[in-house]
Amino acid sequence: MTLLNNLLANTSDFLYTYILIGLLVIVGLIFTFVTKGVQLTMIPEGIRILTEKKKGSKGVSSFQALMISTASRVGTGNIAGVATALAAGGAGAVFWMWLLAIIGSASAFVESTLAQIYKQKDGEAYRGGPAYYMEKALGQRWLGIVFAVLLILCFAFGFNALQAFNVSDALSMYVEGDRAKHLLGLVMGILLALGTAATIYGGIHRIGFITSVIVPIMAILYICLGLFITVTNITLVPTILKQIITQAFDFKAIFGGFAGSCVMYGIKRGLFSNEAGMGSAPNAGATAEVSHPVKQGLVQVISVYIDTLIICTTTAMMILVCGIDQNLRGIGLVQNAIGSKVGSIGVLVVNIGIIFFAFSSMIGNYCYAESNLKFIKDDAKLLHAFRLTCVIAIVLGAIAKADIVWNLADILMGGMAVVNIIAILLLYPIAGKALKDYKKQKAEGKDPVFKPEQLGIEDTECW
Repeated sequence: MTLLNNLLANTSDFLYTYILIGLLVIVGLIFTFVTKGVQLTMIPEGIRILTEKKKGSKGVSSFQALMISTASRVGTGNIAGVATALAAGGAGAVFWMWLLAIIGSASAFVESTLAQIYKQKDGEAYRGGPAYYMEKALGQRWLGIVFAVLLILCFAFGFNALQAFNVSDALSMYVEGDRAKHLLGLVMGILLALGTAATIYGGIHRIGFITSVIVPIMAILYICLGLFITVTNITLVPTILKQIITQAFDFKAIFGGFAGSCVMYGIKRGLFSNEAGMGSAPNAGATAEVSHPVKQGLVQVISVYIDTLIICTTTAMMILVCGIDQNLRGIGLVQNAIGSKVGSIGVLVVNIGIIFFAFSSMIGNYCYAESNLKFIKDDAKLLHAFRLTCVIAIVLGAIAKADIVWNLADILMGGMAVVNIIAILLLYPIAGKALKDYKKQKAEGKDPVFKPEQLGIEDTECW
């Protein structure tokens, strides 16, 4: 197991150091430039769209699509992932999370707009995502299958196992002894698996309803806890902000060991948390029923900001107010920070939040995986077998080893991102046409309606 973990860790470091960071930043900057900063200039429009009701009976509303994608984004990565980045990379990792969110949200806009353009009907719902636009717009079904396989492995097995592990890790503080902790992990894995099974068998509408209830409530409670701790220690905030900036640009520390620097950990954990450019959130964006694809592109920008600029920052501030304990990692670091400031009640709130964040992420992740399984082969028997393996993966994840799960998830996530980034870079002109059309109709005082034939866009089944 040690040999396997070392192999995974080295592969992950190579992927992020020499390939992924450059792609993420360069492509994000390109999209920021060519869209004239759409992720910043059109934030008010994105917020307005969230209040719109869906136009027909198919699909889900923009708000529900936002909650499905945010459910996947806002998981234990916002707590354990941020804590891991701070423990390993220092306070400077927070800055790089922020920067990646702002730059990467331009990629999130492009990928979700493309997913809406090339979505297809699935009974009384819609499905779509990178695999679909790779096939329809690029004409490369084989590439779509490669992406779909990576996403299924990453989300249905890697990320869901990781969410289950983080729950059992968080609750292990209540028991003593390896045997008791193993048993607790097994019990929590079974309970999470049963809850996930009950939800996913209800289809996209049940997933949309549950996530639209769980995510806002838990996010608000978690943010309120973070605000309380921050405000009651407000005198420390200027020092913390200075620490974040100075450590982010400590170039000697960064280039002295790049793979273990604050840049690396900030980008790794930031990508794990907000998923911008990965090609995951477009699977949720495609399920929405809207009058124009750009609307979901803007909504998914808001989702990235909610995830990183608000919730990840909440975790970071709680930890930095208390100080980074180098003897702790992951969720234990967050629990220690909160416990020192507000006592056991605060820790209990966080642990409950972890359970619900993990659960909502699991069903959001499953939603993505199912859409991609159907892309490969839409077969009822295969789908039932797949659901069973997803449930089993949750149970196994709850009793797995931390390092192996994190490293495997990092590699799968990185592979997905590389394939998707190449595709959206090639397909940007199509999203660019849609954005120009949207702005033109808005300038004319209209509620934009997408008519692809007028823009020379083909193979759009649902428009």
